[in-house]
Amino acid sequence: MSEQDNVTDRYLPDFENRIDLTVLQEKLEAVRQEIKKVIVGQDRVINMLLISILAGGHSLIEGLPGVAKTLTAKLIAKTISSDFKRIQFTPDLMPSDVTGSSILDLKTNEFEFRKGPIFGNIILIDEINRAPAKTQASLFECMSEEQVTVDGHTYKMTSPFIVFATQNPIEHEGTYRLPEAQLDRFLFKVDVHYPEFEQELNILKEHHLQRAGNKEELVQTVMSKEELVHFQQLTKLVFVHEDVLHYIAQIVVQTRSNPNLSLGASPRASIALLEASKAFAALQGRDFVTPEDAKYVAPSVLGHRVQLTPEKEMEGFSADYIIRQLVESVEIPR
Repeated sequence: MSEQDNVTDRYLPDFENRIDLTVLQEKLEAVRQEIKKVIVGQDRVINMLLISILAGGHSLIEGLPGVAKTLTAKLIAKTISSDFKRIQFTPDLMPSDVTGSSILDLKTNEFEFRKGPIFGNIILIDEINRAPAKTQASLFECMSEEQVTVDGHTYKMTSPFIVFATQNPIEHEGTYRLPEAQLDRFLFKVDVHYPEFEQELNILKEHHLQRAGNKEELVQTVMSKEELVHFQQLTKLVFVHEDVLHYIAQIVVQTRSNPNLSLGASPRASIALLEASKAFAALQGRDFVTPEDAKYVAPSVLGHRVQLTPEKEMEGFSADYIIRQLVESVEIPR
C-alpha cells in the first residue's frame, strides 16, 4: 500500500457508515456528457456548476460576452426534468416582477397572490447586475431561506431550488454592483474564460457541421428533480474527518489575518466550503472528503467573499490569486 493510500484511508468513515454513491456519480456524469454535446471545453465551469446543484447552492457566473455563460446554465437545466425559469434583469425591473405580487380578485373582492418567476426549481437570472439594488435585494430571502414574504405572508419555494446568475465583468454603464451581502448568498463565483486555440477551432468545426440546426435540441433530459433532491440528501451524509474540518477552518480564518486582504471570509464561507467539498467528493463517487476536495473548490467559494487591499488592487492582483496562494500556505493534515 502506498503512502498516498494510507493518507486517504485515514479520512474514511467506519464500514457500517459507508454510502453507495454509484448511481449519483453515473447520473451526474450523464448530465456532464449531455452538456458536452454542445459546450466545448469549460471543464472546470461545468464541474463547479454540477457541484453547486449537488450542494443545493447558487452560482454567480461571470465572464465576457459570448463565452456561453447563459447557454451552459440553460443546458444544465434542460438535463434535469424540473421547472426552469429565466429572468432577464433590467434597470426598470421591480421586486414584485421577480417575487410576485398580490392582485385584487374582482369576483371575490379579495387579494390573491400571483407567484413571480422566482418560484421554480432552477432559476437563470441573466445580467443580475443590470437591475437596481432594491430588485437585487428581493433575492436575499429566497436565496438564503428558500421562501418569499409578501404582504406579511410567507410562501415556501419547492425543492430543489437553485439560482444561476450571470454578469459581465467589463460593462459598467447601466449596471449596479452587487453588494457584499448579496455576493455572500452565492455558494460559488465561477469565472468563464476564453477557450484555447484548439477549443476555438473545434467550436468553429462543430458549428459549421451543424449548419442551421439548433444545438440545444441535442441535449436530452437524464435526471428527474426527485432524483436530484435525493442526491442532495445523500451529499449531506458524506463523511468529513475532524482533520479536514480543522483544515477548512484554518483556510477561512487565515483570510481574516492575511495582509493582502482588507475583508476576510465569514463563518458562512466556512459552511459553504464544507458543503462544496462534500459535493465534490460525491461527484467523484467518494463518501468521504479529503483536503484536496476543499483545496479544489476554495477559490470559487472564497474569491467573491473577500476584498483585496487597495494596494494589491492597484498592483493588478486578483482575489482568486491571493486565495490560491493562501490555500497553498496552509499545511495539509497528514
